[in-house]
Amino acid sequence: MKQTNSEKRIRTKTAEDLGRALGLSAAETGEMEFRSDLTCALAKIIHNGKYTHAEIAKKAGTSRTRVTAIANGNTQGMSTDLLIRVLSATGYKAELRVRKAAA
Repeated sequence: MKQTNSEKRIRTKTAEDLGRALGLSAAETGEMEFRSDLTCALAKIIHNGKYTHAEIAKKAGTSRTRVTAIANGNTQGMSTDLLIRVLSATGYKAELRVRKAAA
């Protein structure tokens, strides 16, 4: 894809840098980072787990299509509640750790 004169590429290394580049607030950036971490963990668990997508879906009360989308990292339009239900359906539990954000 050829870059036009009005486009400028920006490289980011952290979620905070990406949030700033996208013009997100600190709260929006925090949510994006949390959901990204949860989605990555879920995708690994689903791919390496002992249950089929259909079995996970039944336990979580959702569709196999949604579980497959999560396994592929596509969680757009899905609630964080659903992601946590799917996590529980795989036999895992999330742990909460709260820390002060970098200034």
